[in-house]
Amino acid sequence: MTNPLPYGLRDVKLTPFTDDAGTILDTTGVDLPVARTLSWTESEDFSSLEGDDKTVAQHGNGPTVSWSFESGGFPFEAFKVMAGGTITTTGTGGSMQSVYSKKATDQRPWFRAEGQAISDSGGDLHCVIYKCKATGDLAGEFNNGDFFLTSAEGVGIGDENDNLYDFVANDTVTPIVDVPAT
Repeated sequence: MTNPLPYGLRDVKLTPFTDDAGTILDTTGVDLPVARTLSWTESEDFSSLEGDDKTVAQHGNGPTVSWSFESGGFPFEAFKVMAGGTITTTGTGGSMQSVYSKKATDQRPWFRAEGQAISDSGGDLHCVIYKCKATGDLAGEFNNGDFFLTSAEGVGIGDENDNLYDFVANDTVTPIVDVPAT
């Protein structure tokens, strides 16, 4: 399969890290429910050496990936992966209560993101961004007559093995698998 034709977004999973080096905290990815978008842009800043009215050389400072997600509802577990904070659940049965809490001292953690789109040419296409951090807005809006949508944006950088991102085309539809512990 050399020319996948991805259509639609079927799944997005976020896997938290334990530290800035990219050690996997939990091998089970957290689902971004009702995933609507996964957007990415690769970019790189360059420095130029100029003199004698011409550019003599250019040097890249390393590529990064700008990404954004949008999903339906307010997924506490996924929000915690992106924003840090804690989730507390109390009660049982019909009197359960879950509270997501964020303190001013909670830092936004690093995580891995993987999205899956079905391909009209058969199989599917996965986009893996290896080391993400929500460096932009984490947002949502309660609006009369509309579903609550959660959105996030940030940057992806190379992990400890210099992996920035992968696109993986599968001949048959392959679900997102759990990430092996590191």
